[in-house]
Amino acid sequence: IMFFSVRELELRKAPFDLEVAPGKIEFDDGLKQATPLRAKGVAELASSTLQEIRVSGKFAVTMAADCDRCLEPSSFDLDTEFDLHYRPGESAGPAEESHLDDEESEIGFYDGEGLALEDVLKEQVLLGLPMQRLCKPECKGMCPACGQNRNLVACGCSQANVDNRWAALKEIKRP
Repeated sequence: IMFFSVRELELRKAPFDLEVAPGKIEFDDGLKQATPLRAKGVAELASSTLQEIRVSGKFAVTMAADCDRCLEPSSFDLDTEFDLHYRPGESAGPAEESHLDDEESEIGFYDGEGLALEDVLKEQVLLGLPMQRLCKPECKGMCPACGQNRNLVACGCSQANVDNRWAALKEIKRP
């Protein structure tokens, strides 16, 4: 897609306005890009002494994944603004010696000579998705007994969840 080199950013800002076709960015966990990802913004060197890259802008995309409850295909519209700061990975130091204050906890890190916009966009898409991906908030999910989608079928299975691991405690007599 685009690569923001620290050397180039020392000379000028790098505006971007692009459309990323589905399949260009690889997502894991059954997540797919359903529409082109539209991104617009600018990358600049926020601090030349720290070689800190600032990437700000916005993106819009529709992502597709299976619902976490009923496993039916679902879509998720994202329209998000971002303002991010990245420093070279080696500036973080060894993990046991580094302590991040509140401001530094908002900073990401890059390796090498710069930062790939693809990595920034992938991270922002993943952060923008809900923790639990549901087809609709009132999704009833799958029946644990027969496996049918309870949004489509009223299976009539018993909803009692019995955990037999605790059955022995019922036999204990109270004093």
